[in-house]
Amino acid sequence: MKFLDEYRDPEAVRRMAGGIRRMVTRPWTVMEVCGGQTHSIVRNGLLELLPPEITLVHGPGCPVCVTPLELIDRAIALALRPEVVFCSFGDMLRVPGSARSLLGAKAAGADVRVVYSPLDALNLARRNPDRQIVFFAVGFETTAPGNAMAVWQADREGIGNFSVLVAHVLVPPAMEAILSSPHCRVQGFLAAGHVCTIMGWREYEPIAERYRVPIVVTGFEPLDLLEGISMAVAQLESGRAAVENQYARAVQRSGNTLAQARVAEVFEVCPRKWRGIGEISRSGLRLRDPFRRFDAEVRFPSDAGPVEESPECIAGLVLQGLKRPWECTAFAARCTPESPLGAPMVSAEGACAAYYRYGRHFPHGSELHLSGAAAK
Repeated sequence: MKFLDEYRDPEAVRRMAGGIRRMVTRPWTVMEVCGGQTHSIVRNGLLELLPPEITLVHGPGCPVCVTPLELIDRAIALALRPEVVFCSFGDMLRVPGSARSLLGAKAAGADVRVVYSPLDALNLARRNPDRQIVFFAVGFETTAPGNAMAVWQADREGIGNFSVLVAHVLVPPAMEAILSSPHCRVQGFLAAGHVCTIMGWREYEPIAERYRVPIVVTGFEPLDLLEGISMAVAQLESGRAAVENQYARAVQRSGNTLAQARVAEVFEVCPRKWRGIGEISRSGLRLRDPFRRFDAEVRFPSDAGPVEESPECIAGLVLQGLKRPWECTAFAARCTPESPLGAPMVSAEGACAAYYRYGRHFPHGSELHLSGAAAK
């Protein structure tokens, strides 16, 4: 496929990896923010292609993984209400709450439906005026425009049986939280290309300057990722710290201004709790007052309090790049995709799921499962 196969060319991948090996002169630690990038890195065996001086750590760029436990429980409670049809993207259904998952709620009789767009949920509301349709609005800046559009359209049409349970989180504040930590070992970032397709990269420029850290907007294919790593390492080796754009075929500095305008009209910035990390200031979105009646937490009030995570799960440390999935004592034993302790084991973008599926034997070197570019 044009503009895709070119970025999976095994020979080009090997040449790029060789260039990184020739360039690097000292150890560097680079974090890829996005869970989709993590899966591509592990699936395609890129960790094995990199020189030992380069350490990749995996960041909090999986919105499913960082949705707080209390909000998962809130979603399950809503789904169990007899008047509610609860709609969600499929990757949320198996995320564990404190007692069960949305899939468990569905098995118990809840009307839980997988949709592919918030507009699918809005169509359900149009067709079922006697039911309350609740959509789980999860995601980074990438999915915010579609969710904003659904709420805006419901307001325009006066659809009173549609609401959203908002779990939107924002990438730049999470990066700053990581860099501000006294335990931070990240020296460079690969920024999520799809987020920057919407938002551009202007928000990252003050971060690069303030923390003296290179940030490279990067795509998702093997060659994208190795080129992003190469650009970050080149900056580190030369002592520079700037924002650069590897994903030029999809991202512009200003992003998609029409999408940004719709998001700003419907949502406002707020503090947000991140699962396994804690509250991060100005790291989430909530509905503005003119649209607050579409907020499921306002429409269906609850007095549920905080709940405790599994004490054995180290997902928070994995999401901050402080631990690798296989350093968890429960990994692939008491925590599997069929019986997860934490969200990163079941999410399609979770780091633990990536290592379980593609690289669970990575610490043993020769047993690393390779596929894609590195296996050809």
